[in-house]
Amino acid sequence: MNMWTKVLIIAAIVTILIIAGSLAYFRYFTKTRILVSTTTSLYETGLLNATERAFEVKYPIDLGFLSVGTGQAIQQAQGGNVDALLVHSPSNETQFLQGGDGVCRKIIAYNFFTIVGPQSDPARISGSSATDALKKIVDYGRNHTGRIWVSRGDGSGTHTKEKNLWAKTEYTYAQISIESWYASAGSSMSATLNMANEFGAYTLSDTGTYLKLSKDGTISLVALITETKDLLNVYSVIAINQTRHPNVNFTNAMTLIKFLISDECQQLIDDYGKSEYGQSLFHSAVQLLKQNSTSQIVQWIKDYAFING
Repeated sequence: MNMWTKVLIIAAIVTILIIAGSLAYFRYFTKTRILVSTTTSLYETGLLNATERAFEVKYPIDLGFLSVGTGQAIQQAQGGNVDALLVHSPSNETQFLQGGDGVCRKIIAYNFFTIVGPQSDPARISGSSATDALKKIVDYGRNHTGRIWVSRGDGSGTHTKEKNLWAKTEYTYAQISIESWYASAGSSMSATLNMANEFGAYTLSDTGTYLKLSKDGTISLVALITETKDLLNVYSVIAINQTRHPNVNFTNAMTLIKFLISDECQQLIDDYGKSEYGQSLFHSAVQLLKQNSTSQIVQWIKDYAFING
């Protein structure tokens, strides 16, 4: 190979590198952005990180998340400060949609809440229904010192679920939440679980965050009440209404929704956690609901999370 041939090869390589670099530069500075307000349970389990990576490979859009409780997430959306919502509180979602701030709600996944507590289970709730378990915790708490129950206490979807469960007992939330055995973390699910672990207390958790912290060895609490209808946990995505909030990026929000309900993302949801935790932390919901089967879980989702109108 003579000198001129080498020069030509080197020049060709440099040209290719320059073109590749220019394309990367162009792609970076022409990417648009979507901001999603979402729950701590989806974020802390790592599912959103996996979703972000898969989405950004497919689309030239920067996907960003604000991880807060559902109550705060909805407040951000009502102010038009985000482009989409990803939350798990059908009652709050209903009010949000009826208020005209959101459109195109799609159910994307489900798992279950779980009541966890110390392995010794001092209130003897194992094997009970969720409401009977809460009654036993009240009786035990009123007859013992210390913190027996820890609540999220932050207006999140988990906190809303807890209030709904208390409403099915003879106790009111306002009544029991000021008693000495009842503690409020006012923080994320991880912080609440850590606080309950420190007190040796019971709490309500989404299954995904509980499994992550339990398998990591962060907490020693055990799941005592699981996978009942009362503990169903359903996640939905909602685009912010562009008519109400003209500054939101509605186009990108719809692109995200289409991705979340796609076969690719639904498989990602189903597979997430299997290799690390021995089971999925979440279950895909789109195909299950499309099939419109008469299975028990489909009926539970319809009863709990479908919104009319």
